Amino acid sequence: MHAPILRWSTIRHTLTTVLLILAITTPAATAQDYGETSFENSGAEEAQKPFLNGLLMLHSFEYPEAREAFQKAQEVDSDFVMAIWGEAMTHNHPIWMEQDREAALDALAKLGETPDEQLAAASTERERHYLRTLHVLYGAGTDEPASKETRDDEYAEAMAGLATSFPDDLDAQAFHALSILGTAHEGRDFSTYMRSAAIAEEVFDANPKHPGAAHYLIHAYDDPVHAPLGLRPARIYAEIAPKASHALHMPSHIFFALGMWDRGAASNVDSYEAERSQANENGDPLGGGGYHALHWLAYARAQQGRYDDAREVTDRGIKHARESDGHATGYERYILSAYPASYIVETERWSEMDDFAIDTTGLSPRLKVSALTVQGMAALNTGDRPGAEKKLADAKASVEGKKGRLQIPVLQLEGLLQLDAGDSESAVATLTQATDLEDEMPLQFGPAWPLKPAHELFGEVLLQLDRPAEAQQQFDASLDRYPARALSLLGKARAAARAGNTETAREAEAHLRSIWDDADPAVREHLDGIATTAASE
Repeated sequence: MHAPILRWSTIRHTLTTVLLILAITTPAATAQDYGETSFENSGAEEAQKPFLNGLLMLHSFEYPEAREAFQKAQEVDSDFVMAIWGEAMTHNHPIWMEQDREAALDALAKLGETPDEQLAAASTERERHYLRTLHVLYGAGTDEPASKETRDDEYAEAMAGLATSFPDDLDAQAFHALSILGTAHEGRDFSTYMRSAAIAEEVFDANPKHPGAAHYLIHAYDDPVHAPLGLRPARIYAEIAPKASHALHMPSHIFFALGMWDRGAASNVDSYEAERSQANENGDPLGGGGYHALHWLAYARAQQGRYDDAREVTDRGIKHARESDGHATGYERYILSAYPASYIVETERWSEMDDFAIDTTGLSPRLKVSALTVQGMAALNTGDRPGAEKKLADAKASVEGKKGRLQIPVLQLEGLLQLDAGDSESAVATLTQATDLEDEMPLQFGPAWPLKPAHELFGEVLLQLDRPAEAQQQFDASLDRYPARALSLLGKARAAARAGNTETAREAEAHLRSIWDDADPAVREHLDGIATTAASE
């Protein structure tokens, strides 16, 4: 094989990572690492390699690494407009609804103090157009910017204008698709996500190795209804960008939405190992992507019935956080609360709750109410009713004045306490309220929230009350939101058997047996007797 000739104009450069594979030998810059794209710009030739790396990593949400790459490009060419644009872009995280406006404006200030001065630094209309979109996104030129939500909406409109003006610019199209996802402030909205998907599909068709196209399609299709459409990008995204730990994790969004737990677990093992390897190589503690992968891995292990492994993964994440010397700031409190709470709910190992010292001080309302109610459930299930009542009071106080989904865990614990007191009528009414609120929520992605799905818990309670037909309906509703969720399948099999729905019971049991084919022996014992019950009805 021989290398093709690279043709650079004196002002503008068209970059393709296919050429870089042959022309550049440094592993950190090859297309096999982060994907392929083409981006015309006016930067110096010597700055192209780090710039392109930064652009590709930006599409995979490798924000700190992308920022470093863009800054390296600026070290070569201090007037590299698009490298400065890229650095500013790393401070906006649309899917996570995060933004560091001041840091972004500081980056843009390298081009000039005012938006007009910054635009004057650009040598092409296309580059000026890119800069204008950031002026909208970050509210440049004013000390009283509009709200982030308003700026997100206006940024999506600005990106639509850029994409229309430069229809052959696949990165403009991809960032337009991402900007639309960033307008879903109230959670998943099908029409919003499908508009984004339609644009990303065009990019994916034009360049199947574009990391942004695959990435944004996975996010757009990340729910049980649309997940089958996401299998194509999910199956190849990790191959497109194998050096990006987030790209290794992202396929699990689709696998989780389809209940493909083996594949989902494998994705997160790869993502964690990539993060850990990079951290060790740099002498750093584990990064946020590694913690995220461990959380998802623990959830997948629980679905697989590998409870001992789920505990090991949970403990590993907590150990990383405690040894981080503050490096896990922003993740540490999440890790030390969400990890154990999720593990306890999924495994129902209620007596292990005391192994985890969860400090709820300063947690967000969602994390706090989740931790407190799981602690309450654990107390109730281990015979400590007063402790459960105390946790209920604390949970109510943590979401006082808040409506909607944050009330679901409170209602769940309240309903369980009512049931424990013998007031089944009130328990059913309270848990019905919880399921009604869950039904109002957009479909979730990843590990379940609320940590104990409302329909699943209600189904378990109805089964205790010997109302198996109604219980089966609740488990079906839970499985609609969380396909192949193990405890919902187990509940469905038990409810159907007791209701005399023999074929349904056997199908649910067979499905669960396939998921639990490598489960802990004690977990597989949960399946004993279901077929016998079904046969005797």
